Amino acid sequence: MFPIYDVIVVGAGHAGCEAAHAAAKIGAKVLLCTMNMNTIAQMSCNPAMGGVAKGQIIREIDALGGMSGIISDKSMIQFRMLNRSKGPAMWSPRSQNDRMKFAEEWRLALEQTPNVDFWQEMITGILTKDGRVVGVRTGIGIEISSKSVVLTNGTFLNGIIHIGEKKFGGGRTGESASKGITEQLVELGFQSGRMKTGTPPRVDGRSLDYSKMEVQYGDENPEKFSYDDSTSALKEQRTCWITYTNKAVHSSLEEGFDRSPMFNGRIQGLGPRYCPSIEDKINRFAERDRHQIFVEPEGWNTVEMYINGFSTSLPEDIQYKAMRQIPGFENAKMFRPGYAIEYDFFPPTQLRLTLETQLIENLYFAGQINGTTGYEEAASQGLVAGINAALKIKEEEPFLLKRSDAYIGVLIDDLINKGTEEPYRMFTSRAEFRLLLRQDNADLRLTPMGHQIGLASDERLEKVIIKKENTARLINDLKQRKAEPNIFNTGLESLNSATIREKVSLEQLLKRPQIGIQDLIRINSETSVYLSKYAKDELEQAEIQIKYDSYIDKEQQMVDKLSNMENYKIPLQFDYLAITALSAEGKQKLSKVRPETLGQASRISGVSPADLSIITVYLGR
Repeated sequence: MFPIYDVIVVGAGHAGCEAAHAAAKIGAKVLLCTMNMNTIAQMSCNPAMGGVAKGQIIREIDALGGMSGIISDKSMIQFRMLNRSKGPAMWSPRSQNDRMKFAEEWRLALEQTPNVDFWQEMITGILTKDGRVVGVRTGIGIEISSKSVVLTNGTFLNGIIHIGEKKFGGGRTGESASKGITEQLVELGFQSGRMKTGTPPRVDGRSLDYSKMEVQYGDENPEKFSYDDSTSALKEQRTCWITYTNKAVHSSLEEGFDRSPMFNGRIQGLGPRYCPSIEDKINRFAERDRHQIFVEPEGWNTVEMYINGFSTSLPEDIQYKAMRQIPGFENAKMFRPGYAIEYDFFPPTQLRLTLETQLIENLYFAGQINGTTGYEEAASQGLVAGINAALKIKEEEPFLLKRSDAYIGVLIDDLINKGTEEPYRMFTSRAEFRLLLRQDNADLRLTPMGHQIGLASDERLEKVIIKKENTARLINDLKQRKAEPNIFNTGLESLNSATIREKVSLEQLLKRPQIGIQDLIRINSETSVYLSKYAKDELEQAEIQIKYDSYIDKEQQMVDKLSNMENYKIPLQFDYLAITALSAEGKQKLSKVRPETLGQASRISGVSPADLSIITVYLGR
């Protein structure tokens, strides 16, 4: 009935979709297994993509040849570039999306991808032989053979949903939990743990009074995620709104604390630190009189609203009573209550940098099974796991991203070397080279890599080459072209910038904090005509490189210095326990993580500089 597949992907969420697409594009024969074909790429929680650091990840996925950026663009209903008032390292694209359209576009994209087959059924176990995965077993006992397996089970592994004192099995509201996989993996020697996440109630938008809320518009000139020309920026956008809780809301919520599964100990898993439930917020920050609530449409045409900032697992009657005391929600009708979900995960220190498990060859983990939270983090892991599963089948070199290459590299490096005891969320602060890893240059950084492995198209690479060449030409021209005092001084005064007494290069003017490249265009018509031949992204790229030239150089020098340690390869079977000079903690951590390079070893908590020196001596031998 089934051929022997190159890659079987278990789970069709954000991680599974990217894994299946990437592996198939590289040339692998892929089977995507899901419990429900109608919930492929379901946005289980917030109908939005991107945000702080997450937007950079979507751009990186797109630059490599993944699909999340394109799907986000096709289903977008609002776009905002966050942190525009800060430096470019902090700019983060974010979209509000049509939930149903997002899932539809992902399914259509996968159905149109050659080499992808589908199977709708619960997967209850993997098949192994001699320490290698050889397939999967389904709920009705079918065994399907494959050369590799990627597990992207999301919140479904032994998932339990909590609403007040009620609890029931489920991986998502209305969907069954997945049984069997955790138990088998533990028998095989894997360590597992429990985590928790939650979602807010959904309400009928027709029952809300928006006059009592603040309007939140999208950007006046919206951009998009994908560098590909197949998508376009929005011409019209839907509005979001902002309102706030108050003391009355908090008092009503507190009435249900004695029935809260989070406070009475029924939930054992740790929840996301940076996206706490509303009851957790008012308990931890009791001094605050109010908390922000974002009211976000679920799509172009639906009346369903997502109540961002009101995640809760309190009893539904408490949720309803408290919600109706929020300004604008006095007559709110609830579509469904919020809930918490507890699920199994596997500490990611059990993986290699390729996301292949150390215990079972050709078995890969991606997404929330690794302890992460968020669509973007999951999608990026799925992409890397799918790429590496396909490359290993083809007996090609693995695909690895360093911390200096991408936020995706930071994410994977953090997970494997540091592990996580709570749902991991990406932030710009986690990336020490964030000025190099901007959202605007993801294509310059990563598209050549994506093209080399067969994921990014020839057209994509050609577009990057042109952008790079034109940006370099523009920077050189700005250094050569001179601004004359009698032509530019009036414009400089209007910008509150010092006038000039003699000719200076346009590059020197652009280094001033008050002046952007668009200001140069407005100040002088001749400059405007000259610069108009360059694309918007080329102008932006040149401006950033000129303004932050010295800072970018410093970061690059640091990368070059640290990269020497990445060149010291450590054999995977290196016997740390046999080196008596290593510290006890160093032996334990190194034996557990099994770093592939000296650089990776240096980032493992508990490994001292002395330990690194000793390993270097042994490697030299």
